[in-house]
Amino acid sequence: MRVAKIILIGLVLFALASWLTVYVYGRFAAQARGAPSEALAVAENGTALDRVVAAQTARHPDMSGLRLVSDNIDAFAVRAHAARAAGRSLDLQYYYWRDDLTGSLLGREILAAADRGVRVRLLLDDINSRGDGDDIYAAYDSHPNIEVRLFNPAMSRDSALGRGIEMILRAVTVTRRMHNKAFIADGRVAIVGGRNIGDAYFGASDTANFRDLDVSMVGPAVGETSAIFDRFWNSPLALPIRSLSDPEQRSLSKLRARLEGLSASEAAQRYLSHLEEAANAAAERAAEPRYHWTAEVQVVSDPPEKVLDVGQQSWLDQAINPVITSATRTLEITSPYFIPGDEGVLTLRTLVERGAKVTVLTNSLAATDVAAVHGAYAPYRETLLTDGVDLFELRAESAPGRISLFGSSNASLHTKAFTVDQRTGFIGSFNFDPRSIALNTEMGVLFDDAELTAEVRREFATHIAPNHSYHLTLENDTLTWTGEPGAAPEYNEPGASIWRKFVATFTGLLPLESQL
Repeated sequence: MRVAKIILIGLVLFALASWLTVYVYGRFAAQARGAPSEALAVAENGTALDRVVAAQTARHPDMSGLRLVSDNIDAFAVRAHAARAAGRSLDLQYYYWRDDLTGSLLGREILAAADRGVRVRLLLDDINSRGDGDDIYAAYDSHPNIEVRLFNPAMSRDSALGRGIEMILRAVTVTRRMHNKAFIADGRVAIVGGRNIGDAYFGASDTANFRDLDVSMVGPAVGETSAIFDRFWNSPLALPIRSLSDPEQRSLSKLRARLEGLSASEAAQRYLSHLEEAANAAAERAAEPRYHWTAEVQVVSDPPEKVLDVGQQSWLDQAINPVITSATRTLEITSPYFIPGDEGVLTLRTLVERGAKVTVLTNSLAATDVAAVHGAYAPYRETLLTDGVDLFELRAESAPGRISLFGSSNASLHTKAFTVDQRTGFIGSFNFDPRSIALNTEMGVLFDDAELTAEVRREFATHIAPNHSYHLTLENDTLTWTGEPGAAPEYNEPGASIWRKFVATFTGLLPLESQL
């Protein structure tokens, strides 16, 4: 009884401490909120982007132009080119923005735009902005034309222990993150997809690079993207970094000096020379023939309030579930982190029984960057295969297409996309896992266009080819990985180290699935 009493008292004290922390945080956040602002209105001839895009959209009234961005190097170039071409505004929303080569080079472009008088709003999730990130983003924020806000930030900024305690006491909301990714220039061009900002997304990592997919858009879809950005920017959960950082951290001159020094490095020069070469090509790709024009497009997103676990009827999964369950012929899913859960398994089984061919591509254990997620996914494989789902896992050494400027041939899947019945598609930040469904905010582009869907399906076909992925089957009730023709089949997480296998197996035994 004595032990039970101590435990009960401990739980009560923890609950009180947690409530008090949440209350104090709420008061702090209410006082720290920034002034509301909205996307700046577009003009017919206000900026260079206005003139170029207005001419295109005038020929396609009420339609949006969509173009896939699959190549990692082009993904960097299209963002840098948009920043260079911007004359009015840049609205940037990301889960994280790395302080590495490409993150710094894009930061340099953002500063240059601000120097030209462009208004820059940078909204980042706080989970990857801690530590030195505060210094860097506070320095950007000190520019008169740049404002930086952090989504769902911790109050404790300097102490790892303090942040850890706060995370425990605010566990209900602090683990819920803004996973959205959007790059909007002048309210005329928007880039939405799976890429964050960092070397691994733009082919600059010398270890492993992600295979990913974005959509570059013009037309009404850009306005929808801007409206989503505004909702997050003006949310009570998005706080100005100036309310979280020490004024002494805000050294714009030091930031400029560091960025200029980095831009003179050999690695940066290789990237910048590519950017110069790609500038004209990027402009040409923005021309009409490269766009798929359609009125059947919708930019969809979770609301920022999802992190408070409210308003489930407006969550993103409510928009995409009806599309997925409508499949009658084909459903092709690309998800780097794939944990279907019992409900997802039932959905896919029902589609197969209906006659649809269901194919899923995810990471192998050797390729994934989150072994714990693989541990939660692995137990579902045999059931999925028994139910008739075609399952592929990307090989770690796979490198379809040009993914790196620096020689790395290792790849990890990061694309989040699906196509339905060779007509409808989705590209965004949404993973088929519990975290995307119930915890993080996500966004993406839903479209109904046969030609664009065919292009996405060609990407999918490339990645599931035997030289890039393993095909999983059950041979005599044994899970089997089959690769290139003539290669011997494998039977135990091919290419994965003993340590990775241990981590995946161990975490798979823990009750963590709802958090992954």
